[in-house]
Amino acid sequence: MSITVSSSAFADGGDIPRRFTCDGDDLSPPLAFGGIPSGARELTLLVEDPDAPNGTFVHWVAWGIDPAQPTLGEGEAAGGSGSNGFGRTGYGGPCPPPGPAHRYIFKVFALSRPSGLRAGATAADLRSAADGAVLAEGTLTGRYARE
Repeated sequence: MSITVSSSAFADGGDIPRRFTCDGDDLSPPLAFGGIPSGARELTLLVEDPDAPNGTFVHWVAWGIDPAQPTLGEGEAAGGSGSNGFGRTGYGGPCPPPGPAHRYIFKVFALSRPSGLRAGATAADLRSAADGAVLAEGTLTGRYARE
């Protein structure tokens, strides 16, 4: 089963507006999730840059998103947020080195049970918590480049 992940700020495969990056206000973009299976108890979210020079860079680890309210508004925090690659908790927007555009993959998982994650959880912790509990998943990919 697949979840539809969308944003009113950019289309799948499109450019992420500067407002949602380190060059702007560094706010998380608005997100909406559709096609949530009826047995979902929690939604989790990972935002990663697979094009980072030193390997995949984590921009957001989030959980505790209510499947009955499957949206996050602009700048809205999820129920819980973990550690990102910047060494902070919460969302850290695209901030690639100058050069070609990087891809930013917003990946949502619908879980059949609560994740049980705690403050400071990592992307690996989220993946481990989701293991065996994923009912559906979906992605939204945005791009951003700096000159």
